[in-house]
Amino acid sequence: MRKIIGAGVFVLLVLVQTNLSAQKTISGFTEKSAAEQKLLEQKFDAQLSAQRIGQTIKELSSKPHHVGSVGGKEVADNILNKFKSYGWDAKIETYRVLFPTPKTRLLEMVSPTVYKALLKEPALKEDATSNQEDQLPTYNAWSADGDVTGELVFVNYGLPEDYEKLESLGIDVKGKIVIAKYGHSWRGIKPKVAQEHGALGCIIYSDPKDDGYVQGDVYPKGAFKNEYGVQRGSIMDMVIYPGDPLTPGIGATENAKRLDRSEATNLLKIPVLPISYHDAQPLLMALEGPVAPADWRGGLPFTYHVGPGKAKVHLKVDFDWKLKPAYDVIATIKGSQYPDEWVIRGNHHDAWVNGANDPISGAAAMLEEAQSIGQLLKTGWKPKRTLVYCAWDAEEPGLLGSTEWLEDHITELQKKTVVYINSDGNGRGFLGVEGSHALETLVTEISKEVIDPQTNVSVFERARAKKAMGTSSARDKKEMIGKTTYPVEAMGSGSDYSSFIQHAGIPALNIGYSGEDPGGEYHSIYDSYDDYSKFKDPGFAYGVALSKTAGRAALRMADAEVLPFDFRSLTKTVNEYVKDLMNKTDQLRESTAAENMLIKANGYGLANDPTEKLKAPAVKGDVPYIDFSPLQNALADLEKTSNALSEVWTKSVTSGADQSTMNKALFQAEQQLLATAGLPRRGWYKHTLYAPGFYTGYGVKTIPGVREAIEQRNWKEAKEQIVVVSESIKRLSEYLQKLVK
Repeated sequence: MRKIIGAGVFVLLVLVQTNLSAQKTISGFTEKSAAEQKLLEQKFDAQLSAQRIGQTIKELSSKPHHVGSVGGKEVADNILNKFKSYGWDAKIETYRVLFPTPKTRLLEMVSPTVYKALLKEPALKEDATSNQEDQLPTYNAWSADGDVTGELVFVNYGLPEDYEKLESLGIDVKGKIVIAKYGHSWRGIKPKVAQEHGALGCIIYSDPKDDGYVQGDVYPKGAFKNEYGVQRGSIMDMVIYPGDPLTPGIGATENAKRLDRSEATNLLKIPVLPISYHDAQPLLMALEGPVAPADWRGGLPFTYHVGPGKAKVHLKVDFDWKLKPAYDVIATIKGSQYPDEWVIRGNHHDAWVNGANDPISGAAAMLEEAQSIGQLLKTGWKPKRTLVYCAWDAEEPGLLGSTEWLEDHITELQKKTVVYINSDGNGRGFLGVEGSHALETLVTEISKEVIDPQTNVSVFERARAKKAMGTSSARDKKEMIGKTTYPVEAMGSGSDYSSFIQHAGIPALNIGYSGEDPGGEYHSIYDSYDDYSKFKDPGFAYGVALSKTAGRAALRMADAEVLPFDFRSLTKTVNEYVKDLMNKTDQLRESTAAENMLIKANGYGLANDPTEKLKAPAVKGDVPYIDFSPLQNALADLEKTSNALSEVWTKSVTSGADQSTMNKALFQAEQQLLATAGLPRRGWYKHTLYAPGFYTGYGVKTIPGVREAIEQRNWKEAKEQIVVVSESIKRLSEYLQKLVK
C-alpha cells in the first residue's frame, strides 16, 4: 500500500526535487575536469550489467565458503581470476587465523519433561543449495567449550536493562542458564552480559514476533524466518578488539607471535548456542515464575514466563580450535600521477554458509565496478591515484581478514590511504551511508545523481522521503524534506571498515541499500541465490545502484584535483554530539533526582501490585554538573579553522596548481582524532569520535569515552575523557590551521 504524505510536504518535495538534476559541478574538480568526469562516469555506468551481477551472485554462492573451507579457497581463487581478467594486478595475501568449528552441539531439557533440540535446518525443495556437504552447522563462533546443566531463565533480549528488571522481580541468573531473543543489540552482547551476571551458559533464539510469521509469510513462501531457521554468528567481544584473538595489534602472519587462547581478552568464558524458535518453544513453555513483562513477550502461542522453576536444561558444546588460512584478494591499478595515494574499496567474500546476500551481493557489485573500470582502462584512461580493490576473507568470525591486513601494513596505510570505501550485503530499498563526516559533500553529490531503480528519482530524494516519513511532527517532516545534504551516519562496527577508521584513523565510508528486503535468511542455510533472487533484489537492479554509488565515490576520490574533504560538516556534526551529551546529562540529573524522591517516598511499594512482590530499585547517586567547556572551546576553534580552510580549499580547486601537499594533509587529518591510549578498557579503539558501544556491539557510540562514562555514572572518567576528546579536536584544528596560513 502506498503511503500518502501531506499536501504541503508534497509541494515542498516537488519544489526541492526540480533542482536536483541541475548539479553540474563536482567538489574537488574544476569546471572542465568535472565535465570530463561526468563523461567518464557515463561510460562507467554503461558497462554495468544487472544480469552479470546476478550471475556472479549465483556463481559465488553455489557452495558453502566459510573460513578455511574448500569452497572458501575456490571463491577466493575465482575472485582473483576475475580481477586479473578485468586488467587489474591482483594477488592473494594469506593470514593464519584462529577459527573454531563445532565438534559437539547438544541442548536438551531434562526437567520437568525431556526434549532434545533438533539443532538443524531442513533442506527445502524450493532452495537448491539448502542441502549441501560442508555447510557449517548452527552455532556461535567463539563460544567457550562447556558442559553445563542448570535452571532456565528468560532474559528478554539479554541487555543490561533486562537484568535490572529481573532484579526488581527478585530473580538472579547466577548459576543458571539464560535464554535470550535475538535483536535490539549485536548478538555477542547477550552472552557477555549473561557472563557478567554469573550465568553458566546462554541460548539465543529468533522470536517470530521479530522476524518470523508475525511479520509476514515465512520462507519459502515469504521472506521471513521459518520455524527451523537459525542465525549463526560470531560472539567475539569485538568491542574489546576485532580480528584474530591471538594476535591483537599485529598481522596474523605465519610466524607471528601468538597469545595463548586463555589470554585473549575478547573471548567469553561460557558456552553459547543459537537455536530456532521451533527448538525454543518447548523450553519457554516449560518456564514458571512471574509472567514476562508486556514488552518482553514474543509471538509464540503461549504465555511467556520468566522462570526459574522446574525447567532445567543441559547444554554441551565443544570446538575444534585450529588456525585456518584467510585469503585476502588484493587487486590494484597504479595511479598515473599519485601512485602513493591509495583509494581502497572493499567487501568480504566469506560467508557462514552460502551467503548469497551476506556478503556476495555486495561483493558482486564491487566486482562489477572492477569490471567496468577495466573497460575504462582499455580506452586509455588511468586513475590519477592508485585504486586498490579488496575481497576480504574471515569477516564473519570478527573482521579477521581486513583487520589482519591493516595491522600488517598499518604504517604504509596511514601514509598513503586517501579513503576506505566499504560495502557488505545489499538489497532492495534505500541508500544508507555511514562514515567520516568530512566526506558528506561527496556523498550528497553522488546520492543526487544515482537514480533509484523503483521510483526513478534520485536515491537522495528517496532516502530523504523515508527519513521524513519516520519523523513524528509536521515541523520535523518539513525540516527533513527540505534538507539539501545527505546525512552521513556515524560508524559503529560489524563490517570491514572498523579497523581503518577506528584503529588507524583512515577516512572511511560504508555504503549499501536495504529496507525493503526482510532478513529472515540472515546467516542461515537459506541465505541462497533462490532466496536472494526472489525476495532480496529481484532483477539485481540495486546491485547496479550500489556499483554506481560506490564506484563514483572511488573514481572521484581517485581523480579529484583537490580531495573533497569539508571539515565544516564534521564540526557541525560533532557540535550536535556535544549538545546531545549535555542534554542527556541534564536529563539524567533530573530523572535521577525524581526517581530518588519516588524511591524515598515508598512510591514503588505503594504503586506496585503487592502480590507481585517487586523490589524497588536502589537509590542512585546524584548526577553532578559536568564542565563541557573544553569541548565547546575546542569546537569553536575548529569551526573558525574549518571555515577559513573552506575558502582556501575553494581557491585551490580553481588555481590549476598542483595540490599534492594539501591533499596529503587532508586525507591524513582524521588521524589527529586518535588517542594514543585508546578508549578506557579497550585501547585498540583509538578514534575519539566513533566506536561500537560497549553494550551495543554493532551500534555506534559517538564521543564514546565521554558518553559511556556518563551512561555508567563514572563521573571522574567522564571529566577525564572530555579532556582527551578536547585535545584531539584541538590537535585537528591546529593541524588544519597549517593549511590556512
